Amino acid sequence: MVASTIPKYSYNFTYLGRPIIQYPQDMIAMQELIWQIKPDLIIETGIAHGGSLIMNASMLAMLDYCEAVEAGRMLDPRATKRRVLGIDIDIRAHNRAAIEAHPMSHRIDMIQGSSIAAEVIAQVHDIARNYTRVLVSLDSNHTHEHVLAELEAYAPLVSKDSYCCVFDSIIEDLPDEMYPDRPWSKGNNPKTAIWEYLRRLTEEGRNAADGAPLAFEIDKSIENKLLITVAPDGYLKRV
Repeated sequence: MVASTIPKYSYNFTYLGRPIIQYPQDMIAMQELIWQIKPDLIIETGIAHGGSLIMNASMLAMLDYCEAVEAGRMLDPRATKRRVLGIDIDIRAHNRAAIEAHPMSHRIDMIQGSSIAAEVIAQVHDIARNYTRVLVSLDSNHTHEHVLAELEAYAPLVSKDSYCCVFDSIIEDLPDEMYPDRPWSKGNNPKTAIWEYLRRLTEEGRNAADGAPLAFEIDKSIENKLLITVAPDGYLKRV
């Protein structure tokens, strides 16, 4: 991972024409989860160039297409409930324009604001009430406190047997000097936030948005088969 991080390997790829700052292995993992869960809402924190929004929207479109084929009916690509909701503190004008010009844009909604701001959290929760199968992806500010606040805010929206995917937990396993110009480091990153959140769920308890007790387990089978991932301990399955 160190050898690939230095030359910014994850910046090499696009998805349907938009840059996607992900490892191909994690892109495949997300594809597998979306096909398995068949969500009607994917919530993402962190938009950047929009490649992940486009990828997830295209997977939702594929779900609709396959279900139409199986049912023997015509597909109206705009008559769908399935959507992707992206949140970012700074959606730059050129990125917004490119996302909105993309053929997948009709499945995408974006909120500009801090993902841990009370008004943004309230807006996302209000939107999520209209959906039954929710998948969450956290990939914005990677500090412990920020990711922990995101987990507290959005993990309760995850539906049973779906996932909360927390990216860049690999920071905990990399040398401190890897991120000299960033506020995150070993001991202060998504993985430490995951561990703390799971501790809170075990010791203090939480309820999900659907009213049931909230519990997650780290799905080690995903990272074990990927071998290379930016999200060790980051694929959290609601059980």
